[in-house]
Amino acid sequence: MPVKLRETVFGDAITATLTLALDLYTHGLPAFRLTLQSDTSVDIAMLLRDVMLPLPMRDGWGEDMEWPYAGVPAEVIAEFTGHRVAALPFFAPETVTTDHGGPYKNHDLVEAETEIGCRVLPARVLRQTDKFAVERQFLTIQTMLFEHLLGFTGGDVAERGADPERDASLTLTQAEHVIATWIVQIWQNRKLGEYAPSWAPGENHSPNTLFVAAMEQGGFDLDFPEPGFYYKVLRKHHVKIHPRRGVKILGLWYHHPVLDEPRFQQPSARGGKHAGKWVVRSDRRDRRQVFFQDPADHETWHILRWRGLPPEGEIPAFSDKTADALLTRVRANKIRIHSESELLEHLLGILGSVTPVDQWPSQAKRKAGKKQRVAQAREITRAQAAAADRPAAPAIADEPAPAEMPAAWAEHARTIDHAVDADRRRRREEALADVKPVAPATLQEALNRRPMFRLPPPDDSEADTPVQEDHT
Repeated sequence: MPVKLRETVFGDAITATLTLALDLYTHGLPAFRLTLQSDTSVDIAMLLRDVMLPLPMRDGWGEDMEWPYAGVPAEVIAEFTGHRVAALPFFAPETVTTDHGGPYKNHDLVEAETEIGCRVLPARVLRQTDKFAVERQFLTIQTMLFEHLLGFTGGDVAERGADPERDASLTLTQAEHVIATWIVQIWQNRKLGEYAPSWAPGENHSPNTLFVAAMEQGGFDLDFPEPGFYYKVLRKHHVKIHPRRGVKILGLWYHHPVLDEPRFQQPSARGGKHAGKWVVRSDRRDRRQVFFQDPADHETWHILRWRGLPPEGEIPAFSDKTADALLTRVRANKIRIHSESELLEHLLGILGSVTPVDQWPSQAKRKAGKKQRVAQAREITRAQAAAADRPAAPAIADEPAPAEMPAAWAEHARTIDHAVDADRRRRREEALADVKPVAPATLQEALNRRPMFRLPPPDDSEADTPVQEDHT
C-alpha cells in the first residue's frame, strides 16, 4: 500500500500490505485485507471467506450505501444475517487466479480453497494478461484514493512529499474504514467505460449493475457460510490424542476435558495417509488455543487451551514466530521442561524482551529499536485480526471465548505484568504445597502445658559454672 500509516502501539510510521479480491465479470471488489508488513496464507484464506460473507453496515454509512433491491430485498438478507448489509456483492468463488507469491502457494491455503470448494488457477509466468484486471485495479485505487491521503509514497521519489513518514496520520483501522467506504460508495457505482460488457456496449454499467444483470440471468444463492466456517479454513493438523496430556501441535501441548472421554482414547476411524489420527485446527496468528471438531455432531467446536496458560487470567496472544522463538531458546539453553507451565516463564520473558516490565511504556520506545517495535506492533495487530475473525459466540456455553488483544501498549504491558505476578504466585504455591502450616498454640494451651508460677528446673550446665563477682 503506497501510504504510510501509524500503528497504534508505539505510533511509528509503518508500511501495510493491501490484498484485493476482484470479481473478473463485474470488476467489483467483494473483499480486501490490510496487514502490517506482509500478508500470510491465513490472511488470504480469511479474505476468501470474506468474499462469501455479506458486509455489515458501518457507523456513518447512509441509506444510499445499504443493500439495494437487486432480486433479493434488503429485509430478507438482513433477516438471514441478523444485521443491515452494505451494497457489496457476496458469493462463493468458483475459480481463483493468483500470482506465484509464497503465501498463495502455501499448502494451508490450498487446503482452505479446497474446503471452500473453489478451483485454484495460478497465473502463468510472465503472462500479465492472466491477472491484468487486478493489477490495473491497484493503479486505479492509487490514482483515485491513495494520492489524496496524507503519507502517500507513490511509485517513485518524484510522486511523494518531503517526509511521508511524518505526514502519516491514519491508523490501520482508519485506513481500512476509508478503503471500505470508497469501495461501497464510489467504486461499486462507478461507470466502467472500456470494461462494459460485450452484450451491452452502448449502455452504462457499474459493478453493481453488472451484478444485478448476473442475478437476473442465473439467480442468486443465499447460502453463505455459517460462523463455524471460520474453523474449517484454518491450518489442519493430524495428531494423536494422548491420555491426560492432550494433543501436541507444533511443539506445544493443548488439552480440554472432552479429550479424556473414552471415545477419544482410541484411534480415529480415519483411513488413508493419516489413518487413526484426529484433525485439529490452529490459527497461526494466535497460538494460545487450537480448535477440535466434535465428531459426534460435526457442529460443535471445542477450544483446546495451551497447557502452559494459567487457569485464571489471560496473557497476550503470541503467534507462530514467538512460539518458534520460545522453543528455540529452550533447545539452545538445554532447559529441562517437566511441564508446559514451566514454559510460561520463558514465554513471558520473550513477550517482554523489549524492556523490563516495570519500565513500560515510558522507557520502551527509547530502548527498543524500530525493527523490534514494528515486530511487537505486528504481533498485536495480528492478534486483533484473529479475534475479529473468530465467531462472536463460542460453540459451547461453558467454554470461555479467547480474550481479545489489548490495543494500547500500556494495556499490553499491564497484561504481561499481571501474568508474571500470577506465574510467580502459582510456582510459589506449588513449592509450598507439601508444607503443612502449624497453627500457633492458644494462650490457654500454653498455660496448661507449663504452669505460670512454677520455676523452671535449673540447668546443670549453668549450675557447674562458677559465678564471677563484680568488685567494681
